[in-house]
Amino acid sequence: MTEKEMNKVFLLGGSDLEMETVKQIVGQCSGCISVDLNLSWSNALLSNYLGVFDNFPRAEFYAVELQEDIEVPAGVISRYHRIDHHNEYAYRSSSLEQVAEVLGVALNRRQLLIAANDRGYIPAMKALGATEDEIAEIRRLDRRAQGVTEDDERLAEESLACNMHKGRQLWVVKSLSPKFSPICDRLYPYQRLLIYTDSEWMFYGEGKLELVEQLREDIRAKKVFYGGADDGYVGCVRGAYSRKEIEQFVEQIKKRYDE
Repeated sequence: MTEKEMNKVFLLGGSDLEMETVKQIVGQCSGCISVDLNLSWSNALLSNYLGVFDNFPRAEFYAVELQEDIEVPAGVISRYHRIDHHNEYAYRSSSLEQVAEVLGVALNRRQLLIAANDRGYIPAMKALGATEDEIAEIRRLDRRAQGVTEDDERLAEESLACNMHKGRQLWVVKSLSPKFSPICDRLYPYQRLLIYTDSEWMFYGEGKLELVEQLREDIRAKKVFYGGADDGYVGCVRGAYSRKEIEQFVEQIKKRYDE
């Protein structure tokens, strides 16, 4: 089948296990193709795919977790669909489940666990009856898909040993790596967790909704994003705040929960 005959084109966002699985199921469907530029969450922008639209003059386009930093071209907008479950789309099912619905395919148990992991982390997998081995394997594969290296895993251990503050209601870690998932996985379960570097921060757990309300203006400015359930996560785009602003934010959150 030629490019002009493709019915559905999926433009893939930041790399993780869910996105890898989306690519797999799209590849099994006739008349469908995924275009993967191997983006990270920080540069998963629609503008990266601007040159793709002209190659598929009759196809429906599905932007999977892409930030719309440009206007959708006028000649494409009637054939353009957004697939996401973050920020204002947090009420939706996972992107993997949305893609499966578009394709009319049923997800198997492993794929459902991958979707649950992306939508609601370990608690969501447990709610589906995942075993400890299944959880550990999916978290390991997700970290790898996100680009977490052995060095990042080592730096996570070092961060916990040297840069962790355990308050009464909040744990705070200054990470030595920009990859936060190895720290989250090592500390789970936690009530509240704040991880940060000099250029970004992420808050996980109880209190997420309060922070979302507090940061509505920054969310509209696309400096902050959020997702997951009521105890999911909220974080800032890398580089959206100065080091001083991040330090002030960390102290504010510590004061809220530890005094």
